[in-house]
Amino acid sequence: MTTERYTEGQYVSNNPSWHVEDSAWKAKQILCMLDKNGVHPRTVCEVGCGAGEVLAQIHASLSPRCDFTGYDISPDALALAKTRERSGLRFELKDVKEVGEQFEVLLLIDVIEHVEDYLGFLRSLRSRSRYTILHIPLDLSAQTVLRAGRLLRERDAVGHLHYFTKETALRTVADAGYVVRDYFFTAGTIDLPVKSLKARLARYPRKLLYQLSADWAARVLGGFSLMVLAESSPR
Repeated sequence: MTTERYTEGQYVSNNPSWHVEDSAWKAKQILCMLDKNGVHPRTVCEVGCGAGEVLAQIHASLSPRCDFTGYDISPDALALAKTRERSGLRFELKDVKEVGEQFEVLLLIDVIEHVEDYLGFLRSLRSRSRYTILHIPLDLSAQTVLRAGRLLRERDAVGHLHYFTKETALRTVADAGYVVRDYFFTAGTIDLPVKSLKARLARYPRKLLYQLSADWAARVLGGFSLMVLAESSPR
C-alpha cells in the first residue's frame, strides 16, 4: 500500500529533513494568498503537515488569537512536528477524516499528488472548512513528457502518484465540488537554493521564460507549482 511509504519509514529514509528547508518559502506563499484575498482566519488546519515547520512559520506571522492544528499519518513526521508545538499550535498523529473538527482554513500543501483517490479525498474534506488552500506541483510539462525518467524519479523519491498541469489541477479542485477563488504560480526552482551545477544552469532559461509568461514556463520547462484558494460550495 502506498501509505506504508509514510508510516513505515521509507519516506523519511529518502527525505530525512522532510523538506523543512522549503518551509519558510511555502509559508510565505500561503500568507501571500491569505493577504491577497483578505482572509483572516481564527482556526487553521494543515493536513499532511509533515515536520510542521510550514504551520509553525504561519503561526509566527498570523494573529496570536488564531489556533493552529496539524495532522499527519506518519510517526516519523509527527516526531519532528512535536518539537515545534507551542501555545496555539498542536500536532496530532491522525487521519483528519477521523476527526470531527471544523476549521476556517484548511491547508493541503503538496499533498493531493500523494493520495491514491485524490478526488474522493478532496470531497471528504470539503465540508470541514470554508476555505482550502492547496499547493500542487505541476509535474507535467513538455520537458518531463520527453524525459520520462524525471517523473519516475519523483515517484520513487517523494511518492508522487499523480501528475498535473495548471488546467488539470484547477479542474480537479472544481470536480471535487469547490469553487476556485484565486490561484498563482510558485517558482520553487527559481526561488529556492539548488545544490548541483546542472540545476543552477537550468534556472536561467526557466527564469527568462517565467518573466515572459509563467503559464508557458510551467507548460514547457516545468519546475513550478500552483497555489490555489478554493471555497467550499453547496453539495
